[in-house]
Amino acid sequence: MSLKNSWKRLWERVCDLTGWKIIDSYILRKFLGSVVYSILLLMTIIIVFDLSENIQRFMSKSIPVGEIITGYYFNFIPYFINLFIPLFTFISVIWFTSKLSSHNEIISILDNGVSFKRFLVPYFVGAVVIMLVSLFMANFVVPYTNEKLNEFKYTYFGKQAISTTDLHIKNSPNSYLYVQRWDRENEIGYDFTYEEFENSSIRVKVKAMSASYDTQKGKWVLRNFVRREIVNDKEVVTTGKEMDTVFNVLPRNFSQDVFIAETMSYKELRAFIKEEKLRGSNLVAHFQIEQHKRIANSIGIFIMTFLGLSVSSRKNQRGVGVHIFMGMGLAFTFIFLQQVSTVFSVSGGLPPVLGTWIPNIIFLFVTILTLKMAQK
Repeated sequence: MSLKNSWKRLWERVCDLTGWKIIDSYILRKFLGSVVYSILLLMTIIIVFDLSENIQRFMSKSIPVGEIITGYYFNFIPYFINLFIPLFTFISVIWFTSKLSSHNEIISILDNGVSFKRFLVPYFVGAVVIMLVSLFMANFVVPYTNEKLNEFKYTYFGKQAISTTDLHIKNSPNSYLYVQRWDRENEIGYDFTYEEFENSSIRVKVKAMSASYDTQKGKWVLRNFVRREIVNDKEVVTTGKEMDTVFNVLPRNFSQDVFIAETMSYKELRAFIKEEKLRGSNLVAHFQIEQHKRIANSIGIFIMTFLGLSVSSRKNQRGVGVHIFMGMGLAFTFIFLQQVSTVFSVSGGLPPVLGTWIPNIIFLFVTILTLKMAQK
């Protein structure tokens, strides 16, 4: 028996066990095909706009065309695909379901004894496929391509000389570090302070003009320092030009920004958040939003699939355009809710898990309501 016949018999067996029909395969092909087509179309538009904006920059740096394609755009594309994949899915479902409805295909399917719930099965399968792809991209592919994209920018555009100010980091349960200004280009901290507490009182305090990390020694180098320590109720003061010491932090802990989380896999991000909580970082909420967003964005594919189906499954005399207009209104409302809830999570005291999931929860109820109306 040939391999092709073996696969055919296996597929027939699966269809018999699951009740999968030819019409299900037809709808699933339409669904996935429309998603792929919309991704290709919209990504082409995004690339054209990005290229027109950066063409002078590429030419001024004399970057080879092959490097622009493989080093920049091959790493640029996955991020935007994964970012907008719920929207791609939503638009695709509205488009091809509206065409099915306008051609009376949905009415024919339901008139032949297929229940509305059974009609949803190929949509459910398609949503599962896209969701799994999105989860894999968000947690493995996109962090890798983001890191490679950053390497491309660093290689050809240079490291941005950005300084951050007033940084407080928890070194251990009873000690803290403070840097008045951190030079991210040279990785040097100015106006450095270390404080160690005992029984709510400062036991050791070290101030230095600057602090930098010696990668060969694996130690921090403090320059022009003053060290004060309480020993037997007496203050001991030590000064010097240079001192090597060890802290539980690295330069990257001072150089962090909210985008560093986008270069980590889900497992790495969880461990990183745990570490940053211990250090008392003020960026923990941003990192937690990134963590929950990777799951919520993928789960949103289910919601967008069935919301698009409920909006477009009923035939409208005014055509497909009405369904698309209604769908775009709902899509922009969803995006607006995402932005508002994220802002409240960062600065309004709303827990990041709620801020990330509230739009999904609200639209889940909207989807259930519209699906019930569509069945009637």
